[in-house]
Amino acid sequence: MPALASHRKPRTRVRSTTPAVGLTTAALAGVTLLSTQSATAAPASPKPSIEDVQKKVDDLYRQAGTATQQYNQAKEASAAQRGKVDALLDEVAKRADKLNDARRTLGNYAAAQYRTGSIAPSATFFLADDPQSYFDQNQLMARMAGRQQKAVTDFRTQQAAASKKRAEATKSLETLTESQATLRTSKENVQKKLGEARAMLSKLTAEEKARLAELERKKEAEAKRKAEELARQQAAAKAEADRKAEEAAKQAGSGGDTGTGTGSDSSATTKAEKVLAFARAQLGKPYVWGATGPSSYDCSGLTQAAWKAAGVDIPRTTWDQVKIGTRIATADLQPGDLVFFYDDISHVGIYKGDGMMIHAPKPGANVREESIYYMPIYGSVRPA
Repeated sequence: MPALASHRKPRTRVRSTTPAVGLTTAALAGVTLLSTQSATAAPASPKPSIEDVQKKVDDLYRQAGTATQQYNQAKEASAAQRGKVDALLDEVAKRADKLNDARRTLGNYAAAQYRTGSIAPSATFFLADDPQSYFDQNQLMARMAGRQQKAVTDFRTQQAAASKKRAEATKSLETLTESQATLRTSKENVQKKLGEARAMLSKLTAEEKARLAELERKKEAEAKRKAEELARQQAAAKAEADRKAEEAAKQAGSGGDTGTGTGSDSSATTKAEKVLAFARAQLGKPYVWGATGPSSYDCSGLTQAAWKAAGVDIPRTTWDQVKIGTRIATADLQPGDLVFFYDDISHVGIYKGDGMMIHAPKPGANVREESIYYMPIYGSVRPA
């Protein structure tokens, strides 16, 4: 048996370890590469805090307010330019009619000369589509009768006037196109900012919305506290002024009549009362950017309409409204004054007294009363 065993064909040993080791190495290399990439990849951005969300949303609304004023400005410019263009086009049409009348007069002279067989050059002149080339021919002009010369002069005058008006209309149309482009851009900017704000708010959970509402309540409470403090200061200042006026009246021997009221003061008070009466009547109406009433308003649309109700025309945008009237310190505010907010002067409200104002706040909110300290104050003016 051992001898038979020596004649067996030896079994070939297949070394299968090499491929296995190769696959394992590749797998390990892949895992290592993925691990390295994961380790070096930028970490996911942390979710912003509610405070950050509040700040960002407020900033987006402010930017939307700025874009709204740009829209209002462009809309006003576009409307004014449209009126100018329409007037110029009407003038161009009138000039064209006058030019055609002058051309017909020349044609009549040309026809008459043709029938009588008189000088051919002048007939050629009258019948030409563009008689300008003949204008410098002094000999021809000298041979024309006085009426003919006047007809030529009238034609030249009307032709020059028509050309001038056409040029003005063309330039005005170009300006109108630019204004309309600015209007579209401003509208898109408003919609973009409002869309971003709504998108941020829509991502909040119910708990986060509750926390955001609590932050708003705290902000409103602090603004109201500051308004009450201003009201106390103004009341104290008025009491002191009344006391001094009464003492001065006694020293002058006029008894209790201070005599401080003037026709001007009375007129200003009456206007302020009308402004506030109008503003109060708009409470609860929605804010709509670009709106000037009567069913909705943006901030400067409300202030413009309120002062118009008092018989005073003020500009459309906050940027122009802040330039009118008299600048007033916050401590000296009186009912009817306009209070402007933010460094870019993108918001305005009507002071009603006691540190409070009536204003059209922002999209999604209605015209309401609020502390003037709810937003950073830029300055104030008294329109009239």
